Amino acid sequence: MLTVSLLVCAMMALATADDADVASSNSSSNADDASSYEAGPRCPAFWIKYNGRCFLYVARARDWSDAEKKCLSLKGNLASVHSIEEYEFIQKLITQQSHGNPMTWIGGTDCQKNNIWFWSDGRPFFFTFWCAGEPNNAGGNQGCLRMNYGEHHCWDDFQCSHKLPSVCARNL
Repeated sequence: MLTVSLLVCAMMALATADDADVASSNSSSNADDASSYEAGPRCPAFWIKYNGRCFLYVARARDWSDAEKKCLSLKGNLASVHSIEEYEFIQKLITQQSHGNPMTWIGGTDCQKNNIWFWSDGRPFFFTFWCAGEPNNAGGNQGCLRMNYGEHHCWDDFQCSHKLPSVCARNL
């Protein structure tokens, strides 16, 4: 009977792991983040609260549209960024989860019209952190926003078909 119970528990854990998108063994808990002490609603497991939203680093590399689809399945969108403090928070989240600074998808796109940028969550696109000379639409097909580009870890427009990790955000 104990063996059956252990097998059922193991199957449930594997079924909810979702291809190791979230490396829970290497993640810091919400309690480790000062923002988790904010009053009000809490974020779901593995999400980190910051400035009234919850953020999740998704390590599995996907193209931009599949990354957005993954975020939508988690009741969010690829992250929009609205201040340097929020950008630095997202960079810290990525570093803590990945133990590095990989280039990562966030929710900016100009696929509808070149150089007219939108956030996939519909929020206004006012704050930017473009690298020098960006966005440049090199080759005429760079319609998605990646972060942590180059030595300054700034923003770059990039081909949406490339596979990168991503950061999701959702409202509380």
